[in-house]
Amino acid sequence: MAIPTRFREKLNASCAGRVVITCHPYDRCLALYPEPRWDEIAAQVAELSDADSSVRALKRRFLGSAVDLELDGSGRILVPPELRSMAELDKSVMLVGQVSRFEVWADEAWDAQQQQDLSGVLPDDARSLSF
Repeated sequence: MAIPTRFREKLNASCAGRVVITCHPYDRCLALYPEPRWDEIAAQVAELSDADSSVRALKRRFLGSAVDLELDGSGRILVPPELRSMAELDKSVMLVGQVSRFEVWADEAWDAQQQQDLSGVLPDDARSLSF
């Protein structure tokens, strides 16, 4: 997967092109983090108590499927087959910036998610934002 130039430059500057890709904890997509941000998030998740079965499931899915990657000279990464399969990625994918991470979606799944999001209602804490 090729990272667009505008993101590639920021990733090279912030983390020397080192990223971590994993299963998104809630959606059928992948989460791609610059390595320093991943280290912070992974530490927070790892500290959660294993007493709750949903936390154990989160750790298995989110932490257990994480793979360290590095952008090649052309700004590409090779998404492992098991993660491609999980997110049903084919030839064309959508890379969606989320400030401190990216989401990697199969085109069809992204379109369906967009339709679902457009029909949803904003949570109360987002209503006060000025867009």
